[in-house]
Order: sequence, then structure tokens, then C-alpha cells
Amino acid sequence: MEFLWALIDLSNAMALYILLGLLLAGILHEAVPGDFVRRHLGQSGIKSVIKATLLGAPIPICSCGVIPLAASLQKSGASAGAVLSFLISAPITGIDSILATYGIFGMPFTIYRVISSVFIAIMAGILVNIFDKKKPRFFQGDKRELLFHPDSRKRAVKKPFSIKRALHYAFFVLLKDISGPLFWGLVAGAAITVMIPDEIGEFLKNHTALSYLLAILIAVPMYVCATASLPIAAALVIKGAPLGAAFIFLTAGPATNTVTIAVVKKMLGLRATLIYLGSIAAGSLLFAVILDYFFHLEIKGALNMGSEGSLADYAASLLLWGFIGYFMLFGKKECEA
Repeated sequence: MEFLWALIDLSNAMALYILLGLLLAGILHEAVPGDFVRRHLGQSGIKSVIKATLLGAPIPICSCGVIPLAASLQKSGASAGAVLSFLISAPITGIDSILATYGIFGMPFTIYRVISSVFIAIMAGILVNIFDKKKPRFFQGDKRELLFHPDSRKRAVKKPFSIKRALHYAFFVLLKDISGPLFWGLVAGAAITVMIPDEIGEFLKNHTALSYLLAILIAVPMYVCATASLPIAAALVIKGAPLGAAFIFLTAGPATNTVTIAVVKKMLGLRATLIYLGSIAAGSLLFAVILDYFFHLEIKGALNMGSEGSLADYAASLLLWGFIGYFMLFGKKECEA
């Protein structure tokens, strides 16, 4: 019963913001022209790296789903740095994840997470362009050329805005993609809240360096989307773990996994892959230290766990779980490299 209430609390804290974020993502998908991303990123240089990062940041897509789009950018002639910076920024801070982060952790942490992710992605792209000047390998693994319109081989045709298509993309395409990870993220977050003794959280709080190391070792190979990582990170903070450790999990988890690492190596080579992993590890560690030792954000109170949810919170939770249940039972999640 305690687990169930923990799960309800997590759902109430996130659901409304997730649904709102998905709605905005659907509108973004419908409003942006099909060739917009490739037209702005299909160039070399630092300017392309910065553009790739800033344009990738709000796109709601997981670390697996971003691969076909990154491959398309590479085909367009984008520099290795632009491709890599896009691969890092896009999975971490989609619109849905940003709003859900605000719902759980509050505005200061949300702003910090977005700015730090942008910085890490830009630095990784610049480092690749400086230290790996080899021409990127031509990648053949993409079946979907672009995130926004899969028929990117054809000249983009502007269509009138359709709220029906926007809603379909938001709740029957994007939500389907994240329903599995989101389910397990909520379950894991509730389990951590209930099952892990407070003494472990206190131990991690008193051994910050160890908690950082454990967060990196768990997050790097693990497949977890930005939104699904939030309930796990919130549960860690509730149990007393340093906020910096949760930050590392929220940064390295969505940006890396074993599939993406293998594809980056195939697309960009070993040196770029090492820069990719090193930038994420070092960047997340640096910003975790700054967060814990310089900002001292009081997040635990902002988590609002255990408080009575409003009618809107419960309605949003029921709707979200209805979608998750439907896609878990009848939907087939595809995530291809």
C-alpha cells in the first residue's frame, strides 16, 4: 500500500506537466517545416554546433529516437561536432521533460539543468571539431530521415496547421515512444522511495564523491528517456542523496546508452565517441559539484511529495496512466538504430 501511494504521489507531481509538454511538442512538430532542422544544421563550424545544440534542446525525442535524425544531419554535410552536439542536447531537454522538471524540482533547478546541458553539448561539439578532423563516416542505419517529416527525401511541402495531427503526434506517436520507459521510471521511483532505507541516502549524502561515481556508472549504459529519469532522480533526492547525484543521472542517463554509444562510434569514430562520453561525464560532474557546493538549492521541499493532490492532478494522472496502459498492452514500441 505504501508503494501504491508513493506511485500516486509521483504521478500527481508529474502527469499534468508531462501532458502539457506533450501537447506543446505536438504543436511544435506540426508548426515546424519538414526541412527546418536540416536546413539550419547542414553546415560546418562552431556556428553549426551552437545551432545544433539550441535547436536540439526543445525537441522531444529520446536518446534512441534521435539517431535517425542525427544520421540525416550527417548526410546533409553537418560537421561531426554539430551531429554530436545535437545527439547530446536533444535527448536531455525536450519540452515535455523541461515542464516535468519544473513540476517536480522547481524553476531554479530547471533553468540550471537546461543551461548546463546546452553548455555540455556545445563543448562536446567544439572538442570534436578541434581534435577529430577526419571526415565522418557515412551512416546507413537511418530509416526515418527526419524527426518532423519522414519523407525528407522529397521537397518539403508546407501544409496548413492541423490540431488533429498535432494531437495525434503528441499522444499517439511521442507518448507511445516513451510509455515503456516512463512506466518503469515511475515504478522504479516509487520503489526507491519505499524500499531504500533512509540510512543509505544519508550515507550517499555524506560520501558525495561516491554518489557521483555511482550515478555515472549507472546512468551511462542505461536506457532511460529524459522524462522517465525524473521520478527516479526525485526518489533519490527524497531518500537523502545529494542533488548533484540526481543531476548527473538526469544528464548522463538520457544522453547516453549502450545503443547510442555503439552508433556514435559507427558514425563518427572512436575518438569522437571518447570525446562524447568524456564530455558528458566530466560536464555532469562539474555542474553537479557547482550545484551542491555553490548554489545549495533547497529542492526537497519543492518536490511536494506526500501532499494532497488536486482534482486536476488526479485527473491528469488517470489520463496519463490510461495512455501508458493502452500502449503497454496494445502498442508496439519501436526504437531502431
